[in-house]
Amino acid sequence: MSIRYLTLCLFLLIAASGAAAESCATEDYERYVSGTSGCLLLRRFGATDPEAMIVWLHGDVSSGGPANYHFAIAERATRELAPARILSVALVRPGYPDGSGESSSVSPPDVRRFDHYTKENVSEVGMAIERLKAHFKPKTVVLVGHSGGAATGAILLGLRPGLVNAAVLVACPCELVAWRNGRPGAKQWPRSENPMSWIDSVDVGAKVVTITGSSDDNTPPALAQSYVDALRLRKVDAQSRTLFLETHNSAFRSSEVLEALRRVLPSQ
Repeated sequence: MSIRYLTLCLFLLIAASGAAAESCATEDYERYVSGTSGCLLLRRFGATDPEAMIVWLHGDVSSGGPANYHFAIAERATRELAPARILSVALVRPGYPDGSGESSSVSPPDVRRFDHYTKENVSEVGMAIERLKAHFKPKTVVLVGHSGGAATGAILLGLRPGLVNAAVLVACPCELVAWRNGRPGAKQWPRSENPMSWIDSVDVGAKVVTITGSSDDNTPPALAQSYVDALRLRKVDAQSRTLFLETHNSAFRSSEVLEALRRVLPSQ
């Protein structure tokens, strides 16, 4: 086998690897970031030389429409957590539109807004965070997820231990089987990962805060409490908060989310 042939094979292998790693036609880390095989949309706010990066994941938006309600909260965090240098990134999960006419890509293409906490979708989010970390080089990364975004974050803590330093999980269906059983007429989601199944892989150095409204009729506080209790058995720094009279959506808008971020971010 000639040296020329081996060189050509090596070149093609490197080119293929690069193409797989950069799946966005234009990866600018402002509107687009590559996942494992797809391209995720985002909005970026705050410092480009951050001490900490906060990644925000929206819920399932099962009623339809774009997934962009977390943009404003992500932007507000950069102001209210000042003077720390915060980069706030609102990611759009695979398959969701952001209201601009574009959508984050998804594989397989038939996955809609149900049974979609799959390893493939969570891995897309994980790779996007990895690339954002490599680009912006923050000292600390915190993930904030709401509802299905919280489930994605909880799975990611076990699937990619050490990728993020802390997570704030709001209205989390953290016990997937119990969540589906507790919804009248609902079926199980066989393709989806259960966050509880990933407990043993979570980095013991991680910090986790769950927040649930006492009036949440979608994801009751017990689902997050079971998850936190299991993390504590492994000596993970985990705590749960139940907010009086807050609902599934209002808990995410509450001031407690920013307070939780202050608790898990390194002190200035």
